[in-house]
Amino acid sequence: MKTELISKFLEKYGHEPAKNYFTPGRVNLIGEHIDYNGGLVMPCAVTLGTWLSIAPNNDNVIRFKSLNFPEEREFELQSAYTKTGPEWYNYPLGVFHEILKKHKLPVGLDLLFFGNIPIGSGLSSSASIEVAMAYALNDYFNLGYDKIEIPLLAQKVENEFIGVNCGIMDQFAVAFGETDKAIVLNCDTLKYKLVDCNLGDYSLAIVNTNKPRKLAESKYNERVAECQTALKQLNQEITLHNLCELNAEKFALHSHLITDPTVLKRATHVIRENDRVNLAAKALNEGNLTEFGRLMYASHQSLKDLYEVTGLELDAVVEFCTGYEHVIGARMTGAGFGGCAIALLKKGQEEDFAKKLTDFYVARVGYPAAIYISEIGNGASAI
Repeated sequence: MKTELISKFLEKYGHEPAKNYFTPGRVNLIGEHIDYNGGLVMPCAVTLGTWLSIAPNNDNVIRFKSLNFPEEREFELQSAYTKTGPEWYNYPLGVFHEILKKHKLPVGLDLLFFGNIPIGSGLSSSASIEVAMAYALNDYFNLGYDKIEIPLLAQKVENEFIGVNCGIMDQFAVAFGETDKAIVLNCDTLKYKLVDCNLGDYSLAIVNTNKPRKLAESKYNERVAECQTALKQLNQEITLHNLCELNAEKFALHSHLITDPTVLKRATHVIRENDRVNLAAKALNEGNLTEFGRLMYASHQSLKDLYEVTGLELDAVVEFCTGYEHVIGARMTGAGFGGCAIALLKKGQEEDFAKKLTDFYVARVGYPAAIYISEIGNGASAI
């Protein structure tokens, strides 16, 4: 891909890039909708991602071009920017906005992006492009950001410039991922540990429902608000900064404070899902993939019944997987409302899985899903 990107850069700009970078997408293996509740999540980087080639220019401008989108923009190099609409280049532009608050760049930049993450699928294409831009600027101009500051900066861009109240998980995973490792991340403290994720005889199948999930336009912010309501009501008797400070036993003692049954369901999912992450890490450490798969199914059921973020498409994928003998675990991944599901699929069954799932899914939903087989890959890097 690097060779092709250099060739395209030369074609579009008339000169070769100075440096090239890659940042992956991510899937969350388990621990969904608890990142913004201060809980534990278990993401991993995948081998789909964003490539970025850069070169300096003396025109004092930033030029954004992509092999995925027709829109191209040029901005004068200045101290601040504002979001200009829904176009893709607003994500890297937000990174410039944040970095230029503290740093003056000596030259303009010509930029070329390419990604093979399905857009709007829940595999963190936005986090991938934000971290790619932040990592590249930090590396190329030697700005001095340490490894943890890169995902924090990218999260701030997502929250304040783009306007999505996401937690830190996506940006952290695409920055810190390592081959054949899952990350157990405490989203409150940012303490993390790497867990061996040797899938052995199984592969990670990613199933894109092909129902676009536009996060900023979804009910994501509504779920955040419902969790904040639960926290406020619990704080009538106890002092909490985040819902995930509670375990199931303590939550049972105080759950009567949550008066709205819908809000109670949301909080119940959060507490139980946080516990599942610990159990999943234990299962991986013991090499017990059967137990890990069971926890994946339990997670999806909770997201369906208690958090209500799955829908026809994601439920159809997981329903098929429960009846397919060569899958030992499946669940939605990401924010839901469409996007992707993941499954632990026996190696050698990829073709059979794709055919039978496609037939089932088309009959249930009316159009096909897209199926990818991925490895667990590395985080952001120069290439």
